[in-house]
Amino acid sequence: MTPFGAKVRELRKKNNRTLKEMAEALSVSSAYLSALEHGKRGTPTWYMVQRIITYFNVIWDEAEELQRLAELSDPRVTIDTGGLSPNATELTNMVAMKISGLSEESIDHLLHQLRVVCAKDNV
Repeated sequence: MTPFGAKVRELRKKNNRTLKEMAEALSVSSAYLSALEHGKRGTPTWYMVQRIITYFNVIWDEAEELQRLAELSDPRVTIDTGGLSPNATELTNMVAMKISGLSEESIDHLLHQLRVVCAKDNV
């Protein structure tokens, strides 16, 4: 499941909406919406994100959060480290090889550390 899919599912459950009801309102199939929630589809289009924001009638910070999560929810990431340092290439490959074996606690810890570094470096 992607961060965007988890958030959409959370909103759907909080608003007591079924997958079928939401899919009908958005003019998409239940299968597509389910795949989007489970991370089996690529990043949703800006248009789809806006339709979901409108569907749940979310505003301001929550709407921005949905857009941010959509941008961070590509389940098939490709990273080109050409021209970067050897350490950048090693980090990228190590994450790719080890991500499936990491515990949620370890992932949370690494993600927190990366967020801190990105904030410090304004990345």
